[in-house]
Amino acid sequence: MATRRWLGALAIAAVFAVAAFYLGRWQWHRYEAKHAAAVRVETHYHAPPRPVADVLGTAPVPLAREWTTVRATGTYAADHTLLVRNRPFEGTYGYEVLVPLRVDGGATLLVDRGWVPNAKTAEDRPDVPPAPSGEVTVTGWVKQGEVSLGRRMPAGQLASINLREAQAQTGGQLLGAYLVLDRETTASGATPARPQPLEPPDTDLGPHQAYAFQWWLAMVAGFVLVFFGVRREYLEGRDDVAGEGDAVAGRPTREPVPAGSAASHVAGTAPGRPRRAAKPKKIRIWDEEDG
Repeated sequence: MATRRWLGALAIAAVFAVAAFYLGRWQWHRYEAKHAAAVRVETHYHAPPRPVADVLGTAPVPLAREWTTVRATGTYAADHTLLVRNRPFEGTYGYEVLVPLRVDGGATLLVDRGWVPNAKTAEDRPDVPPAPSGEVTVTGWVKQGEVSLGRRMPAGQLASINLREAQAQTGGQLLGAYLVLDRETTASGATPARPQPLEPPDTDLGPHQAYAFQWWLAMVAGFVLVFFGVRREYLEGRDDVAGEGDAVAGRPTREPVPAGSAASHVAGTAPGRPRRAAKPKKIRIWDEEDG
């Protein structure tokens, strides 16, 4: 029965080790994704801007080009402004403002001009600084479109920055990414008013790498517990066998000491526990000579 019990404990330890291994892999993959995103930001974010035609086409932009700095010149289609709901900024939810930019050459670039807070009620439209009229030059960072949340939204609103859903409301062919606006200037060189610029991308790697190592180190915890449990049971069983052998051979055995007696305190034993027989006192040589 003891063997079956410890085999069951060993099986549980093995299951825990497998689970810890895969949990560690999951945390490691999250670390790798964050690390790759941070590398993309550090590589592209502060680089000189490139012409938008050199980076974007109508096909979705590759992930490796995300956060590339680009510049484009065109005219805003302000009548097709879109508001993206439930977007956080410094702990407050509001809207991100998207305006299509008709780029020279006929393509349309969706520009995220920034963030505005919610209105007093959900039915009210927030105050949005208007996009400038006439020719404007924008500089910003390329970002992949977001997945659709599958929600039906009122006209002029989006649940996420999904390029296909945005194209259905703006008309025309959108380029394969949207632009997070850094700055814009009109033909006269003026800088127009705009919504609150978005926060810089987060490059913090988080605790995922440390969590991965913790899970992998924990894989052996179950086996260690089983080892010490088996070892303790083995040592206790060996002591019991040794005591029975002493009784059969006629060797002195431990005698019980009455609980609370003076002898128990002198012997230094706990109440009710057996104590060893006293060893004969050795006689020193000079004691015999003195006698």
